[in-house]
Amino acid sequence: MHLYSGFSGSIVAIAVGTVTWRVCRKLNVHENYKLGPSGDPRDYEPIMMKFLRLSEYLLGVATGSIVLIVGSSALHGQAGFLPWFYASPLILIAASVIYGLSFMACQILTYEHVLHGFPHTAKQYTLNEMLGYSSLITFVIGYLWLILAATNMH
Repeated sequence: MHLYSGFSGSIVAIAVGTVTWRVCRKLNVHENYKLGPSGDPRDYEPIMMKFLRLSEYLLGVATGSIVLIVGSSALHGQAGFLPWFYASPLILIAASVIYGLSFMACQILTYEHVLHGFPHTAKQYTLNEMLGYSSLITFVIGYLWLILAATNMH
């Protein structure tokens, strides 16, 4: 029984974030971390830019996919609605966007925070990792689920 279309996708999106947080938190054993390979936070900027660029790419593919899939539903009857079984994978892809945007914001805020002389704590490090990995994981699961939904019509 489903409470609403996409309920399973919502639960998976939350579970991915929760499990990823716990795994990352368990692996981050130090109290504080250096931001940048040499300990100078300015050395982190080129690395951060690579993370942000990867996240931008993933967000572009995810949002483009959502727009394309939802937009094409208007052309295929069913009163402009997609069948219910597309809801969960679309929610996962949307969760990927939310995690990804949050990751980008946290990366920038953490960098600025450390530039102002504050320590890069294990919780900040874990949050950044959790958001980045969760964005990638929900994107992959969402796309795999979408493929299954599209090829195994219910």
